[in-house]
Amino acid sequence: MRTAESILPQVPLDATGTGTWRTPVELGLLGAIWGASFLFMRVAADDFGAAPLVEMRLGLGALVLLPFLWRARASFPARIWPKLVLIGAINSAVPFLLFAWAAQRAPAGIGAITNAMTVLFTALIGFLFFGEKIGWRRSVALLAGFVGVVVLASERTAGASIGWAVVAGSSAAFLYGIGVNLVRRQLTGLPPAAVAAATLGTSALLVLPFAIAQWPTQPVPVESWISAAMLGVLCTGVAFVMFYRLIQRIGPSRTATVTYLVPLFGVAWAWWLLDEPLTLTMGIAGALILGSVAFSQRTAR
Repeated sequence: MRTAESILPQVPLDATGTGTWRTPVELGLLGAIWGASFLFMRVAADDFGAAPLVEMRLGLGALVLLPFLWRARASFPARIWPKLVLIGAINSAVPFLLFAWAAQRAPAGIGAITNAMTVLFTALIGFLFFGEKIGWRRSVALLAGFVGVVVLASERTAGASIGWAVVAGSSAAFLYGIGVNLVRRQLTGLPPAAVAAATLGTSALLVLPFAIAQWPTQPVPVESWISAAMLGVLCTGVAFVMFYRLIQRIGPSRTATVTYLVPLFGVAWAWWLLDEPLTLTMGIAGALILGSVAFSQRTAR
């Protein structure tokens, strides 16, 4: 999952008023789906391993979105494909691997919470490398968000430190921040769902050799196969279709509110279905990170 805001330029909104009641329902459903992605990774990561699981996620997600790419194929000349490969690696392949690696070592809620840092990292990358103004609100928000990450990294589960899993999740969010800025500047004007299909597909090709080398030799339980399929089809392919439909109807800024729902659903799913504990440290870290994201977004609006 990545932040909705700033991935796309502003688009004309639905001025008819139709579908108004659907908006909060679809935002909630999208937050629940993306929150569930961390649950599915937690279930399947140990049985598949990081690379094979990510390969399934990328491949299935690309297949769901392939019709969009086929319909817009004339907009993708050969010269643009190297950019798509690079952005796919930064925005999909490596972050997905980092989150899958973290899922083998920490509760699902940890990855969901660190994912929320994407919004702050997007602002930071824009400031450091693209000359965007960051403002005092986002500076304070970044500091609070980083404090939240440090607090989260201090957590211990079953006597074991989850610090490296927090580092992996935060690094994935940092790469998402880079990817958002690159997409905004390098791929503006291209159909976004087709761009997603292209980057997921090229990322699947990049990860394929590692997936083959690390493919599990032991039988994989049925629940892990189901989780991997849901991760690719529902949480990647179908979720992206919903994501872009929402942007077309209500715009990027309002769609960005899904960022606040993903960690809440991620922690809730893990608590309900996996019996993962809700700790005070997770609560404090989550409040710091989500609060900092909300505070930073006030400036954007």
